[in-house]
Amino acid sequence: MEHRNIHQKIDGFGFSQAFRRNELIRQLSPQQQREILDLWLSKEKGAGLSILRLGIGSSATDSPYDLMWSIQPQDPGGPDAPPNYRWDGDDGSQVWLAKEAKRYGVQRFYADAWSAPYYMKDNESENNGGSLCGLTGVTCADGQDWRAAYARYLVQYAKFYKQEGIKITDIGFTNEPDWTATYASMRFTPAQAAEMVRVMGPYARKAGLNLVCCDSFGWTEQKAYTAAVEADPVARRYVDVYAGHTYASPVDGPQPTRRSVWMSEWNPNGDTWNVNWDDGSGWDGFTIASAVHDALVLGNANAYVYWFGASRGATRALLQVDVPNQTYSVSKRLWALAAYSRFIRPEAARLGISASDPALKVSAFRNKDGSEVVEILNTATTAVNTTLKTKPGKATLYLTDGGNSLAPSALPGFGPHRSLTLQPRSLTTVLVK
Repeated sequence: MEHRNIHQKIDGFGFSQAFRRNELIRQLSPQQQREILDLWLSKEKGAGLSILRLGIGSSATDSPYDLMWSIQPQDPGGPDAPPNYRWDGDDGSQVWLAKEAKRYGVQRFYADAWSAPYYMKDNESENNGGSLCGLTGVTCADGQDWRAAYARYLVQYAKFYKQEGIKITDIGFTNEPDWTATYASMRFTPAQAAEMVRVMGPYARKAGLNLVCCDSFGWTEQKAYTAAVEADPVARRYVDVYAGHTYASPVDGPQPTRRSVWMSEWNPNGDTWNVNWDDGSGWDGFTIASAVHDALVLGNANAYVYWFGASRGATRALLQVDVPNQTYSVSKRLWALAAYSRFIRPEAARLGISASDPALKVSAFRNKDGSEVVEILNTATTAVNTTLKTKPGKATLYLTDGGNSLAPSALPGFGPHRSLTLQPRSLTTVLVK
């Protein structure tokens, strides 16, 4: 294996705790809270995640659990009326996590809205899809246009976080605009998304926010949104990041843009809590490792943002929290992501690399400090012997498989040719300093 040419810059790896999942964490002991924060955010003990995705609430109530309260829960009297914003300084415990993440060194905070408040939409509900009043093709009973007021509302959310000492760097006005969910959701066609970008763009630019679009339900589906914005000479000036999910379709190639591209949300479907590395379930650690590889290599993604960091019950989050028993459980999904995120740091560059053995999925990266990282996913059920060509330097191997979670061992020699034995169905991370 040998690497040469340079590909995309890496913005980071991240996770979300939207829909008030942090409230579960805060019911555990202070020691357990710190352990979980270390697992997510520590570059020494855990994944060293560097992007936090926040949920901008749209609910008129904060009960029951799972509803994200709006910063303007009631109609102030129309889109041109003086706003009546409210801020509790907590935001479903997202402020707590954002402050902790900042202490660990996180600098990228992405705030995204699942829906506008009910009074801004044609279906008069934050749930069940519906569309923003004022968009082309959307008819609302009072004929009001809430597009600009919605843009100002989103910017105000970022201003509230600034009051708390958190700089929101990236902001999005839609989540899964092509999916009607029974919970907070709102529809945009690709053309309507480009239209909203034209409205939102100047507000985001003035506030110093990167505008993100459009968090489609699937990677292939996102290409239509990306193409629609890119085809609009005004809108394309304002989008800084294109983001897509991988529920409806996996990463199979790059988005049609030269801007930054993020895989901004996914966790596998499933019906049970699972801590395994490789069991064929489709929601084990090996599945996550392969998905991260594909996003980076096939999709040229600049960032990979997992869905929940922790949740309860039959979740496919990285961790499961059991509040009644005051315990938590760690899945191999966390360590699959950590094998990339701990070592590939923001502003790293992906390097071209190839392997002669088709069983090996390989990627390589050069960090800003000059260190190099090679990720090797052995998909074979047998061990594979190979030679890796790296830059000269001290090399450490980190093994993740059924029995190991980033288990370190020194690689002998100083390079550039290094002999490796790759364990069956394993992820090997090689760090060269």
